[in-house]
Amino acid sequence: MNIPAYIRPYLNRLHQSGRSDPSRGWFILLSLSGIALVGIIVWNILAFETVARGGTIGAPTDKTSFSVLDHAQLDSVRMLLEKRAAEEAKYVTGEYHFTDPSQ
Repeated sequence: MNIPAYIRPYLNRLHQSGRSDPSRGWFILLSLSGIALVGIIVWNILAFETVARGGTIGAPTDKTSFSVLDHAQLDSVRMLLEKRAAEEAKYVTGEYHFTDPSQ
């Protein structure tokens, strides 16, 4: 593999030091972590401010796609929910009696 000439000095400098400096490594690691933390905090503050002002995060949605509703689907969902409510009422009123098999 051919390494470009402008990268070789940096690689040689890394390999020439016989003794590594752990404090330098920790400093770099903590510095990058701190920069990332500050970036995350700033991003969250900006996102919170945007939402608090009533804005949206991301691309705005096309509102025309929500204006067309299929009433047949809405009616089927409404009927399903009414059937479930009727079944729940049967349990509440005592028409159905549940016997616990563990007792």
